[in-house]
Amino acid sequence: MGKRVLIVDDAAFMRMMIKDILVKNGFEIAGEAANGYEAVEKYKEVRPDVVTMDITMPEKDGIAAVKEIMAIDKQAVIIMCSAMGQQAMVMEAIQAGARDFIVKPFQQERVIQALQKAVG
Repeated sequence: MGKRVLIVDDAAFMRMMIKDILVKNGFEIAGEAANGYEAVEKYKEVRPDVVTMDITMPEKDGIAAVKEIMAIDKQAVIIMCSAMGQQAMVMEAIQAGARDFIVKPFQQERVIQALQKAVG
C-alpha cells in the first residue's frame, strides 16, 4: 500500500495536479483541504503519512497550519508548496517543522523525490 498523503492548497487546480502526480506514482490520497483550518481538522481525522501544504491560503496560512499540526503530532511529515519568491516564508515553515519544500509549477520528479525522501 502506498503512503497516505493529505493535499492542502486553496486552488482546486493545484490539488488536482499534485493528486495526479502522486496517484501515478503509487501514493494514496488520504484527503484534501482548501485552507489551514481544514488542514488541521483533516490531519486529526485521517492521520496521513505526509502532508503537502500550500503556504499562502485564505483564513489560515500554511505556516500557522504547520505549527498547529506539529503541536498535535511531533512526528508529522509536512512538505511545503511555494511559489517562487517565498523563500522567507519557506524558511519560517521549515523552522516550524516542515521537512522540505517544492516549488510551483510542480515538476513531477521533484514532487516524488521530496515525498520519498520525507517518508523514507
